[in-house]
Amino acid sequence: MAHFNIKVAVQKFGNFLSSMVMPNISAFIAWGLITALFIPSGFLPNESLAKMVSPMVTFLLPILIGYTGGKLIHDHRGGVVGAIATMGVIVGSDIPMFLGAMIMGPFGGYVIKKFDQMIEGRIKAGFEMLVNNFSAGILGGLLSILSFLAIGPAVVVFTGWLVAGVDWLVGTGLLPLTSILIEPAKVLFLNNAINHGVLSPIALEQAKQTGSSILFLLESNPGPGLGVLLAYCFFGKGTAKRSAPGAVIIQFFGGIHEIYFPYILMKPMLFVAVILGGMSGVFTLVLLGGGLFAPASPGSIFAITAVTPHHASAYIANFAGVLVAAIVTFVVAAFILKTGKQSEENIEDAAKKMQEMKGKKSSVANVFASEPGALPTNVSKIIFACDAGMGSSAMGASLLRKKVKEAGMNITVTNTAISNIPADAQIVITQEELTPRAQNKVPNAYHVSVDNFLSSPEYDSLLARLQDDGADELHEIVEDAEEKVPGVREHSIEPGIEEEEQGADELLREENVFLNQKFANKEEAIRFAGRALFKAGYVKESYIEAMIARDELTSTYMGNDVAIPHGTEEAKKDVLKSGFTVLQIPDGVDFDGQKARLIFGIAGKDGTHLEILSGIAVTCSEMENIEKMVKATTAKELMDIINVEKN
Repeated sequence: MAHFNIKVAVQKFGNFLSSMVMPNISAFIAWGLITALFIPSGFLPNESLAKMVSPMVTFLLPILIGYTGGKLIHDHRGGVVGAIATMGVIVGSDIPMFLGAMIMGPFGGYVIKKFDQMIEGRIKAGFEMLVNNFSAGILGGLLSILSFLAIGPAVVVFTGWLVAGVDWLVGTGLLPLTSILIEPAKVLFLNNAINHGVLSPIALEQAKQTGSSILFLLESNPGPGLGVLLAYCFFGKGTAKRSAPGAVIIQFFGGIHEIYFPYILMKPMLFVAVILGGMSGVFTLVLLGGGLFAPASPGSIFAITAVTPHHASAYIANFAGVLVAAIVTFVVAAFILKTGKQSEENIEDAAKKMQEMKGKKSSVANVFASEPGALPTNVSKIIFACDAGMGSSAMGASLLRKKVKEAGMNITVTNTAISNIPADAQIVITQEELTPRAQNKVPNAYHVSVDNFLSSPEYDSLLARLQDDGADELHEIVEDAEEKVPGVREHSIEPGIEEEEQGADELLREENVFLNQKFANKEEAIRFAGRALFKAGYVKESYIEAMIARDELTSTYMGNDVAIPHGTEEAKKDVLKSGFTVLQIPDGVDFDGQKARLIFGIAGKDGTHLEILSGIAVTCSEMENIEKMVKATTAKELMDIINVEKN
């Protein structure tokens, strides 16, 4: 268990580092291309244009990383403070401060986030902008001084140690041994911590000094993955053999290395093949002087070609490094596949295992998913699941239940928390980020992932396939209480069915509808909704932080410009009674790249909120109704739109 926790911690750390670097890869590539074109030894030497090279790598790239790191912690406000703090480490050193930016960016975001939480609700009306601007400026300035005096010099010393270590490995011929760590780390999703935390910053410094760095190719070399997939093309069996040729194209030309991980997980002995192949490739690169002048992202042969220094020897060295790695891996993998005991490999199970190891939805796992015909037969129940089972899943279930009834299918649609999914569940629908958790809970169920609960095409697709498989007569089953599955609560969207004594008037009051609101970020909006629920007597004050935590776990954005922030499953104890608040935000607020113009803050207790939540879901499934609510000029007008649709 301790080993697993350490691995998960490293994965999270690596993913966080990657989240600072990957959004800015295009800037790295732009710098690399300008360098390759306009420096004195470039394709098109130009003394004037070459003046951009040094400022970009010294100032632009670290500040972008610092801003992104701060934004990950506390949205735009955190990004600004993170960028200011990063300026201190840039000015305080004479090397590109990528490591310093990775430290000060998130730290700046964390400091301003804690400050905002400390003063929340204590600023007098009219002074908000003054306090916000001066607090960010003062804290950012202090952090930049700290980074100039202490963090920058410390990072310079640390970077010197790392560079000396790499130089020692190169000088002693031991650099190929790094493949013993890097190749298994790729498959175990630990590579980001190594690649973006250590290798890329050193590589960028080397590229600035010498024009290229071999370190860019230690992890991105597609040769080992290509060798494994080619071995399966010739010597694999079953689904693995049939899917390998397509995977070759995705991996080698598309640069998505993740595609070959399940093939290795099916036969762990193949780790030996990719390690030996990686070592051979690195040895070839060292021998011939290979390297890139910028990161190759994604790690495809096209990307590697684009960022290879323009002289012929560099192309020969890099292509040879890829080719040798692929050949050695292929030979060893073919031997393992031919001599080992082989059964009909289950590539789908291996892909699921890979996704579980990754800890979040895989971008390629669906390549290995079962064919549509693998749906369970005689389906009688579909379960919507989310973290708490009272918010997004209830809305999704309401919409699908309506579609099921309109289609006349004999299927019950229910909602529940993931922790309460029954073991005999047939079909489980979850938000994309939660699907791995649901699969861990009920691995034998048929799982459907959606990213837009209010207008997902997956609903119609699923029902069409169920109808094709022989779904029954046109009506919805409402089971007797003694037949219900423990932990799963069923709710009807039909009007007139009362769940508890708490009426709709108590759930959504006019004074809890806030029109024409503006928010700087989603956290500010969620906190406003939480405070409204608290002031209305629906929840304890601690529920506000639980709403933030729930959105951090998985975005509460539902689609159609609607978000429904609510607490975590553990925070149900903080709900005093069910209730809603509605925030109308005509200009919208960013929810992880999506614009939310309507926010429904939810406090749910004992299911008393679910009837009106169903009405909201049905109303919000039509963009025409969204536009009406966004343009409503009174609270009553907005509430009437929900009630008319519901009734």
